[in-house]
Amino acid sequence: MFVTSTKLRVRYGETDQMGYAYYGNYAGFYEVGRVEMLRTLGLTYSGMEAYGVMMPVLELHCKYIKPALYDEEITIKVTVATMPGVRIHFKYELFNENDELINIGETLLVFVNMETKRPCMAPEYFLDKIKPFFD
Repeated sequence: MFVTSTKLRVRYGETDQMGYAYYGNYAGFYEVGRVEMLRTLGLTYSGMEAYGVMMPVLELHCKYIKPALYDEEITIKVTVATMPGVRIHFKYELFNENDELINIGETLLVFVNMETKRPCMAPEYFLDKIKPFFD
């Protein structure tokens, strides 16, 4: 199992009139978590694309428990519980500054060969980086 956490401050433009993070922005919060997860492995989305692989989202599930508030620093915990293959499944837990769980979510992404536009296995260099967490 691979778990990482990153922090993000809720910006004014991400909130509604009540000062709550707009519900549609949670997909973006999840993406921040995924991007930073890759960085902890020494990888980047742009680097993967340079190798000819992209990772579109197939599914997104989101459950709102409490609002994220304007100017609040939230923690985005990302878990990859199973070894990726053609697909990679992410679980998210978002916490407010009081360490209260405010949101849970999941995304399922697929590795796609940019040349053929077809699903492919996760690149070997990616698997080499993440495999030690599943041994």
